[in-house]
Amino acid sequence: MQDLIRTNAALLLISIASFILMGAATALYGPALPVFSRDYDIQIGTAGLMISAHWIGCSLGVAAMFFAGQRATPRMVVAAMTLGAGLMALGLAWPLTLLGAVILGMGYGCATVVFNPRMLRAFGARGPAMLSLLNATFGIGAIGAPLVFVALGNDPVLSFGICALMGVVITACAGPAGRDATVVANAPSTPFRFNLPILIFGAVAISVEACLTGLGPAALINAGLSETAAAQLLSAFFLAFLAARIGLMFVAGLLASFSLFTLSLIGAFLAALVAALWAPGPGFVALGFCAGMFFPTEYVTATRKMGDNVKVAPTIIGAGLVGGVFAPLVLSPFLSSMGARGFFWVVAGVTGLLALAALANLRSMNR
Repeated sequence: MQDLIRTNAALLLISIASFILMGAATALYGPALPVFSRDYDIQIGTAGLMISAHWIGCSLGVAAMFFAGQRATPRMVVAAMTLGAGLMALGLAWPLTLLGAVILGMGYGCATVVFNPRMLRAFGARGPAMLSLLNATFGIGAIGAPLVFVALGNDPVLSFGICALMGVVITACAGPAGRDATVVANAPSTPFRFNLPILIFGAVAISVEACLTGLGPAALINAGLSETAAAQLLSAFFLAFLAARIGLMFVAGLLASFSLFTLSLIGAFLAALVAALWAPGPGFVALGFCAGMFFPTEYVTATRKMGDNVKVAPTIIGAGLVGGVFAPLVLSPFLSSMGARGFFWVVAGVTGLLALAALANLRSMNR
């Protein structure tokens, strides 16, 4: 294992730094929504379009990677995220902010395709554990960003400016990682095997995650919490998110990946019920723990079913982005009219139905 780490050190370090940046930028959307709504004098539902703009950008980035993924380098994808965060930091006009979210999303989508499959392949049998480690570092940025946001006086311009500065530093250091990534990407691969069921599971699960991270703070405010409390709970959400992904490093080899995915759905259903019936704050944080397991367990299952062909990763991630784009777009206009805890009832319904479907397909998915 130490030899593998030394061989792929540049790829590992830049991957981790990039995922911290991705987590920080994504976690800012939720607490920034009410502020952008006031600053640009727009409805909260209109401000929610920023989340969909991000995921639309992700979809464009993943689509580009499907056709030209082997040409992309870590430096290129981080530079795109940096440009997007920089545009949002300017705070000049709402259309420019939306454009920044699209470009940031494009870099984000490309980064998931550049880093995830290469890490999985570079570390061989330890690949699933290292994938969990990489995706856990996403939580580091996601935990810190809302706290920094509050410390800066709920200022999205300064917060996104810090993300842009981080991106500049990572881009400047990403050259050696590009060489490691190219070596891993050009290794022999298996044929492409399309598997629709696992892609549907991923699309629905990621739609829930996107709604929780993007609309969760606004839903907490609807439930009677302050903006500051909602931002702090988002940090706690991502702390639980991080804990789940660190835990996956130790259990990934003990339980089948789809079994872990199913357990995470059952847990999310129960946590959403807690948020809807009794305590929105603790229930939301518990949802963070469950959501932290969605992507790594589904991704490992999907690659096992579909192979490690260069087109597999963008297909898996693209399917998840379908949910990430459309779910916030559909829900955000109704958020203010759902009632105090209607958002959490929706989450409970979706995760409950998906958990039942996962239980029905457990044997075939683990085969």
